[in-house]
Amino acid sequence: MTKIISISNQKGGVGKTTTAINLSSAIAAYGKKVLMIDTDPQANATSGLGLDNSIEGNSTYEIFISDKKVKDCIKDTQVQNLKIISANINLVAAELELVDLPHRESILKNKLKEFLAENIEDFDFILVDCPPSLGLITVNALTAADSLLIPVQCEYYALEGLSQLLNTIKNVKNIFNPDLNIEGYLLTMFDSRLKLSNQIESELRKFFGEKVFTTKIFRNVKIGEAPSYGKPIIVYDPASTGALNYMDLGKEFLLRNGFETESEKNSDNSNNSEINEIKVNET
Repeated sequence: MTKIISISNQKGGVGKTTTAINLSSAIAAYGKKVLMIDTDPQANATSGLGLDNSIEGNSTYEIFISDKKVKDCIKDTQVQNLKIISANINLVAAELELVDLPHRESILKNKLKEFLAENIEDFDFILVDCPPSLGLITVNALTAADSLLIPVQCEYYALEGLSQLLNTIKNVKNIFNPDLNIEGYLLTMFDSRLKLSNQIESELRKFFGEKVFTTKIFRNVKIGEAPSYGKPIIVYDPASTGALNYMDLGKEFLLRNGFETESEKNSDNSNNSEINEIKVNET
């Protein structure tokens, strides 16, 4: 059964899209079939996986405001097992166009339900990259999701910004999606040398316990460089700290969801060997 996970935090610059790109790629590298849906008008997840985010048609926008089906909008990426529904700037208009539509909060949920019922393609996971806002598109993503993954940047205002998001989650659960759960909180841009990073980690673990991923995403220059080349970090620089972090996160994510990775089956295998075997689609 396909699990739908939305990745959201209304605060910008927390590593939301970076996590969507690289967690999707890591899960795919472990052999799971993944569909990523870019619902952010900035379309950074689209360009970060090497697709042209200026191309219109067969995108998330059409899914929201037309009769276009999910199956018609799925595109290949350079990472095997990973496909995407791309976004473009037209999604800015979608927020306004959705206002007068019936069942406006459930459009994405209904489209995905129809798609999954057709069994066109057997995805293990669908990851949705949300906009850095709490508008109708984000509400659609939360209504469609089984769970929510929340990246938390290790900075002063990180915990303060969570309260608004958690309130929105509560409202969505009460009105549209009572089955919505928290997949986990992910510490991003972590710097162990800084007292603040350690304080943020301590506070998160104190309040949310095991919901906080053990894996942390450390500050890494290569993670910042990779999107400009249109590549996930595990393709751009497989040996970098960022790539190793996201492969670790992918492994932890899969284990939490009841999957066993090859390195767990064969304990003498390391992440490095798995990263080196990542298959890139021909372009």
